[in-house]
Amino acid sequence: MFATSLGHDGAELRPLEPCQAEEYFANIERGREYIGQYVALPTVATDVASARAFLQSYADKAAADAGRLFGIWLDDTLVGGVLFRTMDVAAGTCEAGCWLEPSAVGRGLVTRATTVIIDWAVEQRGIHRVEWQVSSANKASINVARRLGMTHEGVLRESYPYGGVRHDMEVWSVLAPEWRARRAARTAD
Repeated sequence: MFATSLGHDGAELRPLEPCQAEEYFANIERGREYIGQYVALPTVATDVASARAFLQSYADKAAADAGRLFGIWLDDTLVGGVLFRTMDVAAGTCEAGCWLEPSAVGRGLVTRATTVIIDWAVEQRGIHRVEWQVSSANKASINVARRLGMTHEGVLRESYPYGGVRHDMEVWSVLAPEWRARRAARTAD
């Protein structure tokens, strides 16, 4: 299995597969309350079997070229991940997302991991538009979108019913030419 270094702090990005259901479930358990504030992953992974089914659904998406799931490991412990929730290669669009347990917050892991997968989507899969949808209350994820150089496009008012509350969802995106220009500027620094 491949691993991509996310820097000198022992962080790695790797595919997250059904055979890692126990490790994924342990990650969700450690961060259940924190992760579950804005995303439904903890409600989907309620035990190892449901965690395996979720990971299998992403293995199926990968086989259909319709999504991808990657874990973030810190010192060989799965602490979160990034994903393409949707991917339409023919249309050149995808939606990226993330989760992270509290012990790994504030290290830039999600920004670094998302940079890797957006590079891959744009350069290897020909994706033109990468979207990031986030609850307006999720300031940490909004800050990731900003650090990635995404443009705030608007708010889908009360569009996401979750936890008995209807959440406003912000839509952020970056287009392939913008992403390439930003990467060239980073390389020039």
